[in-house]
Amino acid sequence: MAARDPEVVATLAGAAQVLSDQEREAIYESINELCNPATRETALLELSKKRESVGNLAPLLWNSFGVVAALLQEIMMVYPYINPPTLNAAQSNRVCNSLALLQCIASHQDTRTMFLAAHIPLYLYGFLHTQSKARPFEYLRLTSLGVVGALVKTDEPEVINFLLTTEIIPLCLRIMEHGSELSKTVSTFILQKILLDETGLSYICQTYERFSHVAMILGKMVLSLAKPRDQSARLLKHVVRCYLRLSDNPRAREALRQCLPDQLKDQTFGSILKEDNSTRRWLQQLMKNLQDTTGNGGPMMLAGEPQRM
Repeated sequence: MAARDPEVVATLAGAAQVLSDQEREAIYESINELCNPATRETALLELSKKRESVGNLAPLLWNSFGVVAALLQEIMMVYPYINPPTLNAAQSNRVCNSLALLQCIASHQDTRTMFLAAHIPLYLYGFLHTQSKARPFEYLRLTSLGVVGALVKTDEPEVINFLLTTEIIPLCLRIMEHGSELSKTVSTFILQKILLDETGLSYICQTYERFSHVAMILGKMVLSLAKPRDQSARLLKHVVRCYLRLSDNPRAREALRQCLPDQLKDQTFGSILKEDNSTRRWLQQLMKNLQDTTGNGGPMMLAGEPQRM
């Protein structure tokens, strides 16, 4: 049986203090059922419910023969329903249960490196490319973003280095511009985490094209958030943090002096900032950074020539 591999047994034994014999057997059974197409759907649902309560679930899944292949098979099975967009709620729920287990694997320190080495996040990028606003697709995008969000939440350089070799930044920027509020929030959080890494900040500020694309989308988000019906304190927090981090780069700081939205300089968000001390402090620090003209690294360059924002 898949879940009876010696390494799996040892992993689950480590959870013996918090799991009863009956609970361990139920997990064994559910993991085994993942490899059987006839029982997989129920097993996905049951294990996705346990991903928070069973601390060692990620190593169990990763080290059980055939389990990761089964999860990837679930993902690939819905590809034909992406374009044209015909995915229904039942299909979306099922594949999102698979994604939830992959998020569990991505979050765990003992499986994260192998998860990246296998390039598993690339299997999800097709879902992030979708643009249908139907609920099954929105749920699919949001759950896929959750997997990437779980990776960047660890603040590990290897995660950022991997993501920078992929198309995750333009994908997040498109969702930040066109997605739902929740998808925008998770995408902006991912961008924020990439920026907070030194390599990520350098990558985005390396060329005018990269910086200007990020600055343009952040600016559009500020304009949207300025509308009373669209204001979101949580989303504004991540947008301001992205701007603040960009201001740590001398050339980006010079460009931001010219392109920072006026709505961040006046009292447009006064009611939100009054209730959110951290965002208010970040915005104050951003303004201080932009007023400081020392350490100017020169303007953003495109093809060797200065560019105006």
